[in-house]
Amino acid sequence: MAGAPGLTYAGTAAAMVREVMHVRSAIPPGRNLPSHARELVRMHEAVLGGGRPPVRPREIVSQSWSRMLRLGLTADRINARDSVAEQELAQRRQGSPLHEVVDGLGQSIGATSDAAHMLLVVTDAEGIILWRAGTTAVRRRADALGFIEGTDWTEAKVGTNAIGTALAEAAPVELLAGEHFEQGQHPWYCSASPVHDPRTGELLGIVDVSGPALTLHPAIGALVETGCRLAEAQLWRSHQQRLDRLRQAAEPMLAGSPGPAVVADEHGWVAHSSGIAPQDRVAAPRQGHALAVPGLGACLPERLADGWLIRPVGPGRNLFLDLELSATPLLRVRAEDSGWRRTITRRHAETLVALHRAGRDGLSAEALSRALFGDADHVVTVRAEVSRLRKLLGTIVDTRPYRIAEGVRLTVYQ
Repeated sequence: MAGAPGLTYAGTAAAMVREVMHVRSAIPPGRNLPSHARELVRMHEAVLGGGRPPVRPREIVSQSWSRMLRLGLTADRINARDSVAEQELAQRRQGSPLHEVVDGLGQSIGATSDAAHMLLVVTDAEGIILWRAGTTAVRRRADALGFIEGTDWTEAKVGTNAIGTALAEAAPVELLAGEHFEQGQHPWYCSASPVHDPRTGELLGIVDVSGPALTLHPAIGALVETGCRLAEAQLWRSHQQRLDRLRQAAEPMLAGSPGPAVVADEHGWVAHSSGIAPQDRVAAPRQGHALAVPGLGACLPERLADGWLIRPVGPGRNLFLDLELSATPLLRVRAEDSGWRRTITRRHAETLVALHRAGRDGLSAEALSRALFGDADHVVTVRAEVSRLRKLLGTIVDTRPYRIAEGVRLTVYQ
């Protein structure tokens, strides 16, 4: 999964293709593409006209059409397009990490034999088209549809389409001809897949390949997903290079600094550590906010040019947590003369209480599931909750087993 700590990318492009061939193609196995495309157009007319369709819409299509009808979009004409101004488009491009990989995506798509019929589109996480690449002919066809840079291509604006539906479903989507809600999009196929930041798991945008409906090849979906995984691999390599530069810049300073310390980037990825066992990641540092680092205890981050220096706050190295179990649980965090407070969810409060009661022995995922849910059948949920808790509050909870981190002193008030 993108964004997992310690993630490395290895293997060949061919291996990636094999891995992503699970993508659900818009063409059923053994079906003739022109015949199927015509059936989908008739299906669209029948379903939205209240008739009996020749084929049933796929579930993902049916669910999306229901959303469109609730939104009041029109199927028999092009709905009004919303676009951002050129200045905002330029700012979105500059601010998107995808600007590092868009050229590579163009090269991978352009290397295919069918590239003359393909339009490559890259959006941001809000569905705004940031980049577009293709031949003059295919771009001219897209222009007539309003499928251009700066346009909002979400479902709420242009109806069921692979980009907008991939955003809505948080999954790869491929659509053909009459599966699009707007009739004006019926001459097209589109195959889209989300791309995530490998450092954080955050959605960065959508990569889409579109073209004339009758040029859709069954491998297009795999091509798009492979492009996304290669883009994430490139982003990860850039991330590692930035950590290397941060490490080189910090080493002379740490060499003359007594005591243990960690140097990390904005997201908590560790570039260098001294005096403690190496680790991949700590909680994302914030100015003035104490955090618990395994092996260091309570720490305060100090701003560097391109990252953070994280050192223990004092000889005691203790971080004090006061948890109030009110209707809205409140957590206060104190370390020497700094501190902060925030509300947390009832489930997170229950998790902290269970781990507090377990003491230094801690709890396995199964034991924590029993403590929270009364059985051991919710291990996946438990792991997700602890992950969210660590992301929100820092590494105040250790794993393997789950327990309150060394140097953290938790007091619970009923």
